[in-house]
Amino acid sequence: MSELKEFAEALLDQISVETNEEKVISNLSNQINEDSSFTVSFESVESITEKLFPKMAEKVNEFTGIPVSIDLKTEYLGLEDFKRLKGKKVFATNNSIEFVNRLFDSVAKNDTDGIIKSIEENTAKFLVYSTYVKSYLSKISTTYGDFLNSTIFLNKFILSNYPQIILYKQGHPYERNFESVKSGYIGALKMTILEEQIHSTQKNLQEINKTAAINVNSINEELAKIILNIDDKTATVLSDYLQLPVVPDEFPIAKRANLFFYLNPDNFIVNVLGPDVMTYTHVEIDPKISDMVPNITDIYQRWLLPIQTHQSVFSTMEGMAEFAIKNILKDDVDFQNYLTTFMGTDFSSYAVQKNMGKDFTEKVFEKFGKNSFKILLESPPSTKELKDPEIYLKRDLSTGSSFLK
Repeated sequence: MSELKEFAEALLDQISVETNEEKVISNLSNQINEDSSFTVSFESVESITEKLFPKMAEKVNEFTGIPVSIDLKTEYLGLEDFKRLKGKKVFATNNSIEFVNRLFDSVAKNDTDGIIKSIEENTAKFLVYSTYVKSYLSKISTTYGDFLNSTIFLNKFILSNYPQIILYKQGHPYERNFESVKSGYIGALKMTILEEQIHSTQKNLQEINKTAAINVNSINEELAKIILNIDDKTATVLSDYLQLPVVPDEFPIAKRANLFFYLNPDNFIVNVLGPDVMTYTHVEIDPKISDMVPNITDIYQRWLLPIQTHQSVFSTMEGMAEFAIKNILKDDVDFQNYLTTFMGTDFSSYAVQKNMGKDFTEKVFEKFGKNSFKILLESPPSTKELKDPEIYLKRDLSTGSSFLK
């Protein structure tokens, strides 16, 4: 097997748990459709969404004080198209957008040859963006929706199959549990629509996050090129120094890939140096590493600001949505049935789950009430403020962002 084919198959193997789950869902759905004893049916995702959409938009406006745009659209995507959508959420550099789209398309179709072509086309870009394939596509079966460019995208593959599968697994007579599962299904859609409608109101944060993510990816592309150009002797010495798995000399790309995945700042700074670096303004690197990898210290230093911006803004966006959902749907029977029938939990357990962004939003809400959402949109927190909301609450919130204060 060629080295590139091994790379392609390794990438598909990294998301095999997810793809196996997708096959189980498809097979179960087909089994249910062929079972003449299963005579109950659920209303379509499209029909329920059309009814819920204006009601949820009204609730968002009431709770946050921010209106949902009347131009907001909804689209319903099958499995492959939803995976392709995730590629567009990578926010690649301008000259890498088409590369990422092709890579995600190949993975969505389990096309090994297509992945190999991507590696041959640009190995540095593959090293950078293949990491997104694993992190984004390994969660499709737990992702109901997403927002991008004035459109809410709903994962029709999951939303249309889960209700009947849940009911089918509960066994005969299906009519006994139909209403509770139907209610949970509606609750799942309420939650998803609310979450994505709130994301649609976060235009300023969305743009800040996108710009930061593009800058992070640009820096990672730069590092990947540097590591791929390291000479064989240095690559071997550095691999030994970092105690990486031994790779035979006949696999030069694999050896450098190991170096990139280890030295990639998303791994090295966060996982090796520690998560507190997200609040730092300066990074110290082992001189032996910087001697062997040209400009790595400068790369890490330039990476700090955009990654901190991305982390704080993304956490704020997600936290605002989770906090709003918790409060808007706290007394909603459908949402409670969703938690019970789909998630195997209850609202009390859901409400006390810790999340930095949600907890931060709650602290701001305690002081500013409904105005919190407008304040957060105009003045997102820094990573330090996200970790310690009291710093944010003491800030002059009329001055806008202060990411490294």
